[in-house]
Amino acid sequence: MRKSFALATEPHVAELPSLGLELQFLAEVMGDEYLDAYAEMRDMQKAETGVDVEDLEGADVEKVKAASSGLRVFLSRLMLPESAELITRVDVVRGGKTVNSFQSWDEAKAHAEKVKGGGRPVWALRLPDRVLVELLEWTVELYTGGRRPPTSSGGSSTASRKGGTRGTGTSRSKGSTRTAGRSAASSTP
Repeated sequence: MRKSFALATEPHVAELPSLGLELQFLAEVMGDEYLDAYAEMRDMQKAETGVDVEDLEGADVEKVKAASSGLRVFLSRLMLPESAELITRVDVVRGGKTVNSFQSWDEAKAHAEKVKGGGRPVWALRLPDRVLVELLEWTVELYTGGRRPPTSSGGSSTASRKGGTRGTGTSRSKGSTRTAGRSAASSTP
């Protein structure tokens, strides 16, 4: 028996038509390289910001901004050089004009504080956080066959968040519990 396996040779392209832009990703990334980069990004985010990129609910806005920077760096590691430079470039602006550009938010922020008349750092490629998260999810599909990378040393993924909203009211059942042998569907209130 014989089986042929194809390797991607053309870059993967994320289209951003409203910006007239395409971001090009590496054709192939070895699984261990992807997993290492993903684990580094996740661990760095948690250590530096306290934000778990897989559970952003209730996270502090400033911390989510820092996590966004780490996500951009992670994505850049999977991109062709021109796209990688664009997604990580931070411009220092004053009065609507770019004063200088950097490849690090921290460097840009430090420079902005020294600009006469006040400067501020802004991403050269402004993208909503939801698009960055969608790009992350897309890379999971591209480079791991759709399987979410392990998120703990045990190698098991974190369970997905349940749908709906979490209630804060008290239960009318006043703490009743299921009895062995009875299903929730068969019990009556």
